[in-house]
Amino acid sequence: MKHLRDLARAAFVDPVPRNHEQTSAAVRRRRVVVVVTLAVGAVLLGWSLTIRPGDPLFYLTTVAVAATWLAGSLLSGPLHLGRILYRDRLRRPILTPIATGLLVGGVFVLGALVVQHIPPLRAYAGEVLDHARYGAIVPITATTLLNGLAEEVFFRGALFAAIGRTHPVLISTIVYALATVATANPMLVFAAVVLGAVLGLQRRASGGILAPILTHVTWSTVMLFALPPLLGS
Repeated sequence: MKHLRDLARAAFVDPVPRNHEQTSAAVRRRRVVVVVTLAVGAVLLGWSLTIRPGDPLFYLTTVAVAATWLAGSLLSGPLHLGRILYRDRLRRPILTPIATGLLVGGVFVLGALVVQHIPPLRAYAGEVLDHARYGAIVPITATTLLNGLAEEVFFRGALFAAIGRTHPVLISTIVYALATVATANPMLVFAAVVLGAVLGLQRRASGGILAPILTHVTWSTVMLFALPPLLGS
């Protein structure tokens, strides 16, 4: 148990030593790029979920959303993969984030068992899952994972760095949720709040985007393949 507690603290609580200082000019530039990227990305995200499930245009718009997050992140300034302290050594976080994604995914699956008995919430979930039900599985999987990666590069990468040292986990989670409001889907906003908080803690502890990326794509995979058959048509 002590080993698990120590691992949890390393993954979510105790920041590792790092030197990611930015000049004032670099921070200002990053913040401008982040704001512009947020505006464009939120509009594209909202538009993508208005497209009829199965329409090839959906894949193009979701790729455009991911490209927006990635381009804004790269233009904003340097990003870092991060490390966590494990057995007195700094290591790239890999297994712990994947396990976290599976755990959070399992919690959401349990929540879906409740949602399926609440018609309004089930309808909102169905709006998102219809793309998985009626779309081709290969492009749906590819775009889902691509967007999970791109969101982390931007929200836990560029945005987190632009916020600075004042409550970055809280602020990045709020902004992530507000960007998701563009979808007009409360289920997605709720997921953004829960997932954003977990990923923000990983980002603060590790100092990089690798852990959030692995957790997000693992969670997305669980959602993509577990929820459609569970919630039905």
